[in-house]
Amino acid sequence: MAALLSRGVRGPSSCNELWARKLTSSVSCATALLAPRGFGGWRDVRIADEQLSAIARFSNGDARGALSTLEMVVINSPTDADGSITVDQATLEQCVSRKALLYDKHGEEHYNVISALHKSMRNSDPDAAVYWLARMLEGGEDPLYVARRVTRFAAEDIGLADPHALELCVAAFEACHMIGMPECTVHLTEAVVYCAMAPKSNALYVAYEHAKRDAQEQIAEPVPLQIRNATTDLMDNLGYGRDYRYAHDTAEKLTAMPCLPDSLAGSEYYVPTDSGLEARYAEKLAQVKAWKREHADEWRDTTSGEDETGASSRKPRDPRV
Repeated sequence: MAALLSRGVRGPSSCNELWARKLTSSVSCATALLAPRGFGGWRDVRIADEQLSAIARFSNGDARGALSTLEMVVINSPTDADGSITVDQATLEQCVSRKALLYDKHGEEHYNVISALHKSMRNSDPDAAVYWLARMLEGGEDPLYVARRVTRFAAEDIGLADPHALELCVAAFEACHMIGMPECTVHLTEAVVYCAMAPKSNALYVAYEHAKRDAQEQIAEPVPLQIRNATTDLMDNLGYGRDYRYAHDTAEKLTAMPCLPDSLAGSEYYVPTDSGLEARYAEKLAQVKAWKREHADEWRDTTSGEDETGASSRKPRDPRV
């Protein structure tokens, strides 16, 4: 340990921090070996400084991980004739064959790494995305959790720019559910790389967030009468569905009938981008809106109660009519 403590700290601050953690892990292990409440009160354990350093490296400076690894190494080491335990290299290598990555599934690092995966895919960086994927899976993360987050990404950051991304991610989720680890790593890699390379659009995410804001903050107006279902005579008398227009009855498969409450007339939530396939939806939507503007008068001229303003303000029909 003397050689380890005398090395000092050099290099960039990030390297200093990592080295400090590793040093702390080594000191914690050394203390556990001597403390009465540790191995010191139980058995004489012999372990070389190099082996303590190896445990610190494998735990990435996580003192708790280092102590857990040390305990596993000691328990699995052979007992000598005098009752002492000597940790040999073979036992150490067997116990740390799977590197204890800096990844806490229930702590801050859990959210840091999934954020890194999400942002790497958003930034169209497949190499970084695959690396962070591996960090999560090799750190023991549930592959279904990763699959759920990647599926969310497919709609939030790709959307209609490439609708196939959602299908592929759902398929990857099903594959993870059916075959589990470690076989499903390749399915998640396929989904992650596809999402990283796909054209990006957050139009669906923005659309919902804007609609949610209006739903929460605006007055909850009733559904416009023309798009209500008149399932009873009373509802029919009150005007439910009176001015409804069936789009399939028209050559264009369109009508100028408004479907939003009066206070939100003209609101736009979905604003497509020109990325990938979404450019086609942008063109289609522009044509639909232009057609509806041109035929707006037809709606007003053919509805009952032309003297009234607003789609949801029709007077109840006189039952004698």
